[in-house]
Amino acid sequence: MELFDLKRNLSTVANQLKVTENSITEKAADPNVPLEDVKALKEKRDDLKERYDLLKNQHDALEHEQKAQIQASLERANAGVSAGIKSADPSVQKTSAKASLIRAAMRKEVPAQEVRAALGDNNSTGGEKLLPKTVSEELLLEPFVKNPLRAVSTYTNVTNLELPKVDFTLDDDNFIQDLETAKELEVEGSSLSFKRNKFKVMALVSETILAATDTALVSTVERALQSGLAAKEKKVAFAATPKAGEEEMSFYGAGIKEVTGEDKYKAIKKAIADLHEDYRENAKIMMTYPDYMDIVETLANGNATLYSAQPEQVLGKPVIFSDSAVNPIVGDFRYSHFNYDPAITYESDKDIKTGENVFVLTAYFDHKIKLKSAFRIAKVNVTP
Repeated sequence: MELFDLKRNLSTVANQLKVTENSITEKAADPNVPLEDVKALKEKRDDLKERYDLLKNQHDALEHEQKAQIQASLERANAGVSAGIKSADPSVQKTSAKASLIRAAMRKEVPAQEVRAALGDNNSTGGEKLLPKTVSEELLLEPFVKNPLRAVSTYTNVTNLELPKVDFTLDDDNFIQDLETAKELEVEGSSLSFKRNKFKVMALVSETILAATDTALVSTVERALQSGLAAKEKKVAFAATPKAGEEEMSFYGAGIKEVTGEDKYKAIKKAIADLHEDYRENAKIMMTYPDYMDIVETLANGNATLYSAQPEQVLGKPVIFSDSAVNPIVGDFRYSHFNYDPAITYESDKDIKTGENVFVLTAYFDHKIKLKSAFRIAKVNVTP
């Protein structure tokens, strides 16, 4: 079993153990609960604790083994084995390893084993162009082109991810008070599966950059790839007319309820009020900055004080600005979920006419709106 799988299983058991311990405390304090129920929960807790300890031991042993392997590889690289990773500074080593990976891709070569080990690659075949784990994770960090959803949406890296739409259920079938949520679960089911939507991001690398320092090469390529990923996420999530097959990835194509008003201010206020309290409490507003300034100008009516107020004070909920949100989106953005398949691959090509090398990243991701009832689209009434 891979270390990633062990971490996930360990987290699952730990959560179950915590829930069971809380149940024991609650039921033990309730005189109406039979003592046998408490004893059964204690037996379940002991079983989960034993499972947790077994998984923890396996996890710690495997983690120690992998760290030892990487450390050994780094030490060989420091001795000048083959990768050119010569500095004692870990950050410099990593930058050199990334530069070696990019140059090897441009030359149609398989990166040296020391390079792959330094980047945390656990693909031992050497023949598949899988991007090392640490590099693929860092590509989801802060890019030059920003996707505002990254600050509020959920992000995961799990193959063939399946999730329940709601986090908990009760034995009472009527526990969901929001009728729209209940109807949505009845019509569409209580779980959702993430797809593998393939797309490519191309980083253009000139000959001078390819021959430049490791730092210049790595920063140029990483910034381009990170920006490409963020731009693609934003494009599909805010697409007003999504491509065929990508409708469910867009807030505007997934079938979210629209709430209208005489102007955008009133439409936003009505959209907030239309949300069920379970979602309204954590709701945020995604809208364009020009739309917000139009609202402030209308409300201020010549009074400059309102211009210095925080957007949350003006609209009643936190505001996130994005020029892509052509119609304001109101809701609990925790129910917006991006999932990347960990198997990100790379390849390269060259444009002979321009002399530019192309570092191509192939990624697979999906964006799901876990519950459409957690969102509203605010629109202005269109008068005939």
